[in-house]
Amino acid sequence: MSKTADIRLPDPSRWKALAFIALAQLMVVLDATIVNIALPHAQTALGISDANKQWVITAYALAFGGLLLFGGRIADLWGRKRTFVVGLIGFALASALGGAAQNQGMLFGSRALQGVFGALLAPAALSLLAVMFTDAKERAKAFGIYGAIAGGGGAVGLILGGFLTQALNWRWTFFVNIPFAIVAAAGAYFVIREPVGSRNRSALDIPGVVLSALGLVSLVYGFTRAESAGWSDALTIGMFVASGVLLLTFVLTEARVKSPLLPLRVLLDRNRGGVYLSLGLAIIAMFGLFLFLTYYLQVVKGYSPIRTGFAFLPMIAGMITGSTQIGARLMTRVPARKLMGPGFLTAAVGMLLLTQLEIGSSYTTLILPAQLLLGLGMGTAFMPAMSLATHGVEPRDSGVASAMVNTSQQVGGAIGTALLNTIAASAATAYATSHAALGATDPELLKLQSMVHGFTGAIWWAVGILVVASAIAVTFINAGRPSATAATGTSGSSDADGVEDEFKVPVVAH
Repeated sequence: MSKTADIRLPDPSRWKALAFIALAQLMVVLDATIVNIALPHAQTALGISDANKQWVITAYALAFGGLLLFGGRIADLWGRKRTFVVGLIGFALASALGGAAQNQGMLFGSRALQGVFGALLAPAALSLLAVMFTDAKERAKAFGIYGAIAGGGGAVGLILGGFLTQALNWRWTFFVNIPFAIVAAAGAYFVIREPVGSRNRSALDIPGVVLSALGLVSLVYGFTRAESAGWSDALTIGMFVASGVLLLTFVLTEARVKSPLLPLRVLLDRNRGGVYLSLGLAIIAMFGLFLFLTYYLQVVKGYSPIRTGFAFLPMIAGMITGSTQIGARLMTRVPARKLMGPGFLTAAVGMLLLTQLEIGSSYTTLILPAQLLLGLGMGTAFMPAMSLATHGVEPRDSGVASAMVNTSQQVGGAIGTALLNTIAASAATAYATSHAALGATDPELLKLQSMVHGFTGAIWWAVGILVVASAIAVTFINAGRPSATAATGTSGSSDADGVEDEFKVPVVAH
């Protein structure tokens, strides 16, 4: 392999390929939230206890989060197209099993299988974009679309989940994945042409696979258990300790082995590290918000599942606008940090508005503008983040670099749900205790007021987290704007005088 200039014509089918990659990514992202609305109905139908219902969500999160790095490495080894198609077919079969579930064991097993195949699919999708779109302007447009889906897909899941559950039944929240997967797999098979010579055929790092999977599973489960059992629970603490030991051992192992699962050169680059960290923090805030707004609209305001889903449309519109009209247009003109930093701050302002929530708050004058600001800010930040996370990575590492993006999002989602929900519950309990007199005269009013007080208390934390994400993006990320012909290779950075270089990225010839 030599890093010599190589003039390679762009794939003429790349934009068609983007449509199928985007469809697959939408399926994976919306699946994280679509089941939430259907869960109460599935619980009743299959006789799942309150203690076990969390496993519908947890089984997926553990398998997906734990195997993402492995999935990214498989994509580099097998080839992204093959991994992508296998992931889609497997996801469709797992979804069919979930929709046909006759007992809780079948449902939990199907969700775990969805997570396994999602862990193959998600990094393969992002790494395909990374190796197919190498021109800076085209890359900006492609990642603008991808970033909008990655940011807004969760809200789309709430809308679709509400509609399917109310109009049909909960099983269709699983069955709906099948046509998505079939169309995306067929399109990918016939349209996607993966660049030649971009695989990493090194031997698989088995110790790295085992240590990373167990470490990430312990971390995700620790946060998931903390939400239900509390932070002082012995098993919760044990999971965090085990995770720390396993992940530290993983890092030490990766520094020694010849062909590491996660080459430290991918992780230690300051630009990619800044993206992984700031993006993970932003997802913490976003997942908490989805949870709180869903409960606020349905429990406090009395919205139906479908109406609740549509209430999230302004956020989706804001994300699409921020990603495709702001981020994509400015990415080739300004450095990534000048989009990510202000983007996260704009989202923080939107979140700040929601700290003013009360039982009688108006959707039009408070929630709608807050969602628009959140969507615009996150969309603007997500697009350059997704692009920069795989920019400058050697083609043979694009799968694991893509997997790290998904890992930061998955771990961020687990932390956000557990941490912010715990903060909200504690604040609600404290409010109810201090206003016990109201409970004696109007217990229902006290219940709602306590709930809203808990939400706003946790949202204040989310505001702070977004401000920290903005600071990290501005501080860590120093890459200049992409040059007109940027491609996958080595990324630029600030020179000794602090003057930003453009990405001057030679195509790697094989």
